[in-house]
Amino acid sequence: MNLRDLEYFVAVAELGHFGKAADRCFCTQSTLSGQLKKLEEELGNALFERMAGGGVRLTSLGEQALPSARETLGSARRIQELGRAARDPFEGPLVLAAIPTIGPWLWPTALPTLREAFPKLEVMLREEQTSRQIVSLREGRIDVGILALPSETAGLETFPLWDEPFVVAVPENHALLALERLSLDSLSEHELLLLEEGHCLRDQALEICHRGGAREREGFRATSLESLREMVRAGLGITLLPASAAKTQAGLCFLEFDEPVVRQVGLVWRATHPRVRAFPQIGAALRDAQPFA
Repeated sequence: MNLRDLEYFVAVAELGHFGKAADRCFCTQSTLSGQLKKLEEELGNALFERMAGGGVRLTSLGEQALPSARETLGSARRIQELGRAARDPFEGPLVLAAIPTIGPWLWPTALPTLREAFPKLEVMLREEQTSRQIVSLREGRIDVGILALPSETAGLETFPLWDEPFVVAVPENHALLALERLSLDSLSEHELLLLEEGHCLRDQALEICHRGGAREREGFRATSLESLREMVRAGLGITLLPASAAKTQAGLCFLEFDEPVVRQVGLVWRATHPRVRAFPQIGAALRDAQPFA
């Protein structure tokens, strides 16, 4: 048994699929499957129940072993982090995560900015919803995260990055386009399309809806901002989008509020991380990479 075997085990347990786990671990599926088979032979029992289509689920042994595997990997990462921090906190791998409603629009500007500011950093990117990202931060699977504040960040340190305005996305020829000014009250009696459960943007949008007297359109929920945009373009309703996602697209119009309605975006990390002194400087660099004008 070695640490790499445990990484394969945890990846498959979290993703429920050998192929996706292999992609995360930067190896072939045959390599990952072979190593896990050897691990199961060593343990004398199966860790996974293989299902049709490549899916898997944990056996009783797998369920019992998973917390210990995560703890062991976390301890190993902390030793590696201590070594890197002692040498140079701006050198070596850095796992940076962002929530899905920020990442796709931030990466094209963030990566060149970080590469120029910290050429020795090896930045690896992930997208995780807020609740999952906070768990990953606390367990050491990611170094720093980007999410909307406030969140349940007890035991974590935060660094404000920017306030991102919300805009209203409407299809062409929508009645709201005739207004000279758009206030929250303008949304009264309108139905808004929202993301599915689990996205913090859904909760933020619901709070704004309630303030403006709008309501969610029942029976339609999107899995991503791109899906929301397409639903609006198809004339199914209107929605709230962060300004970074308000990109010109045929059939779509974006309206700004007369008084800014914003979400605060911040950088988050473990207070006990060995490279803690590096993160405010990384945050300052990311401020220059905000994905909206």
